[in-house]
Amino acid sequence: MTSETPNLPTPDQIRRSPKVLLHDHLDGGLRPGTIIELADEVGYDKLPETDADKLGVWFRDAADSGSLPRYLETFAHTCAVMQTKEALFRVAAECAEDLAEDGVVYAEIRYAPEQHLEAGLTLEEVVEAVNDGFREGERRAKANGHRIRVGALLTAMRHAARALEIAELANRYRDNGVVGFDIAGAEAGFPPTRHLDAFEYLKRENNHFTIHAGEAFGLPSIWQALQWCGADRLGHGVKIIDDIEVAEDGSVKLGRLASYVRDKRIPLEMCPTSNLQTAAAASYAEHPIGLLRKLHFRLTVNTDNRLMSGTSMSREFEHLVDTFGYSLDDMQWFTVNAMKSAFIPFDERLAMINDVIKPGYAELKSEWLFRQTASTSGTVSA
Repeated sequence: MTSETPNLPTPDQIRRSPKVLLHDHLDGGLRPGTIIELADEVGYDKLPETDADKLGVWFRDAADSGSLPRYLETFAHTCAVMQTKEALFRVAAECAEDLAEDGVVYAEIRYAPEQHLEAGLTLEEVVEAVNDGFREGERRAKANGHRIRVGALLTAMRHAARALEIAELANRYRDNGVVGFDIAGAEAGFPPTRHLDAFEYLKRENNHFTIHAGEAFGLPSIWQALQWCGADRLGHGVKIIDDIEVAEDGSVKLGRLASYVRDKRIPLEMCPTSNLQTAAAASYAEHPIGLLRKLHFRLTVNTDNRLMSGTSMSREFEHLVDTFGYSLDDMQWFTVNAMKSAFIPFDERLAMINDVIKPGYAELKSEWLFRQTASTSGTVSA
């Protein structure tokens, strides 16, 4: 994509567009410089690099290596420096600031409280430190001329046995910064049905939850997340493409699960760059998002792990614009989908759509129309 292409949004317009992020891991989005400073404060001496630029490259290379142990090592480093109230507060505040700077107006950030107890914090102290950090980040963003609202998703690890405990924690803080629940970790061998008690509890409490499903594992993972567990959204869900047949003449036939997901408007939390790193897709051009967009599934665009993927919401949209020629209308479609699918009350979602997202895109479209007209007339350089 180049700024000389008048029919596509420019990188600057993409950055300034209002964006909504539903799938982003707190421990996957730290600033490299923050990791180094926090490691020095707590005496953590296992970082592979102590220069911020080199450390950022190391994280991306490790995530791209194709080695699962090396990929998991990246999170060992970030979690190691997120074991105190002060560290959690700082990381959360910087997360909100960085997203706001990138044009994100609403975000749901997920993290696993059980992974931040090594220095003696309680689960409650972890949640309160992160919540306080998000509020501080919102204040800093506002002071810098940006607006953002951040909600937390509390994650339980699939291989552990604390899902019900974390679900209860999410419910206790549901009116104080926490908007829902999630499970994450390896799909193969750890189906969501291992945690049915947590999901049944959340349904009884009328609470929201999403489930990582259909990324590393296939259709059974999606089916279990929806039919046995009752997930409101699917984290990734790219493997739904396995239930869609495309004939040589271009005609498309949806299987019953794919039809159900589309008919029920179940949101899919797509993370294109991350999906390439985990081999859930071979390239941006081959990513299922292209076909699923044409078929009008309820798609959202997300970052997953900004540090490991070297990405941002703007970069994710740049890749999609480059690959599929998406317009500002397409970007608005993805963004409104995400806002409709957020875990906050309906009236608040509607207000964000009508008062923030649509006006923001209307202004950008006016710019685009001017650029197109000027380019066609030859009066102004594109």
